Amino acid sequence: MAATPGSAPRWVTIGLLPLINLLAAFVVAGAYVAFVIGENPFEAAAILIRGAFGSQEGIGYTLFYTTNFIFTGLAVAVAFHCFLFNIGGEGQAYLGGLGVGLVCLYLDFLPFLLVLPLAIIAAGLFGAGWAFIPGYLQAKRGSHIVITTIMFNFIAATLMVYLLVNVLIKPGQMSPETREFAEHTFLPQMHEALGWFGIEFARSPLNLSFVWALICCVFVWVFIWHTRWGYELRTVGANRTAAVYAGISPSKNIILAMFVSGVLAGMMGLNEIMGVNHRIILNFTAGYGFVGIAVALMGRNHPVGILLAALLFGALYQGGFDLAFDMPAISREMVVFIQGLVILFAGALEFMFLPYIKAIFARREPAAQPAEAD
Repeated sequence: MAATPGSAPRWVTIGLLPLINLLAAFVVAGAYVAFVIGENPFEAAAILIRGAFGSQEGIGYTLFYTTNFIFTGLAVAVAFHCFLFNIGGEGQAYLGGLGVGLVCLYLDFLPFLLVLPLAIIAAGLFGAGWAFIPGYLQAKRGSHIVITTIMFNFIAATLMVYLLVNVLIKPGQMSPETREFAEHTFLPQMHEALGWFGIEFARSPLNLSFVWALICCVFVWVFIWHTRWGYELRTVGANRTAAVYAGISPSKNIILAMFVSGVLAGMMGLNEIMGVNHRIILNFTAGYGFVGIAVALMGRNHPVGILLAALLFGALYQGGFDLAFDMPAISREMVVFIQGLVILFAGALEFMFLPYIKAIFARREPAAQPAEAD
């Protein structure tokens, strides 16, 4: 695509600029490792990459974390297309996991082929229900979506503590968690599923919810860019006044955006509750809802970008464990530091390098030929 004078092609702002921002984040992190911690940054990077992608087990763990980030990143992106900053992915994922757990606990007399769709529906409805309330308050009462979704994270955490301590706890135990689900309700892990086709793969927490996450990426792409609802939602996000003039209801689309966002965040419960823990436990969300904000920013709110950004953060999570083990001077908090740098350069400093890129393309433009005199 040709660039207009004084600008850069679209592929630069969509693809090259995020890569430059990511490189800047890693350069700063590498400088910190070299000059503050006193370790070799290239060796640290090699350990991190090898831990994330150097073995089948490492790849499995990386894709397991990636699955969580895909769900929460998509949730943030859908809301942002309606110019809503959904900070409540953590609470919505928490409630989604509760829905999954209730299905597996109380409908375990059903065969797996019925439990699975019911668990998916429950995950979506519980997450959507938790997002619907802030969406309704924003659309009908003018309450700020950032404040209400943050508050609902704390309410969700308190609600889960109450339920696991007083209602759902397994009788005769002190740990605030439910009994283990019936084995036939477990979501098959990827090494088991690949084994059905004669493919050997190392055991890891990676399960079939990863496939569902990829399907959700396709769903979001179709919904946002190829449906009337997605068009109206983007119109409200781009210019609410123009949307009203065109007969589009902002309040309806705000509620719709938050509903779909909550559905996607709630799907994270499939990966954690049905795929790995096989019981409802406290704090299984582990901050994935908040990292999803960075994933959406890094991925430019597009499913393809979110998939790549989720893979990056999944690799940081998995590789960070090996890095902390092989280099004791570098703690697990270093990974959080790198995530913060990625968020800083991909968010607050997103366009810091854009003027220099535009200047490069401006110098490459041929000088305009003066018109010949008649």
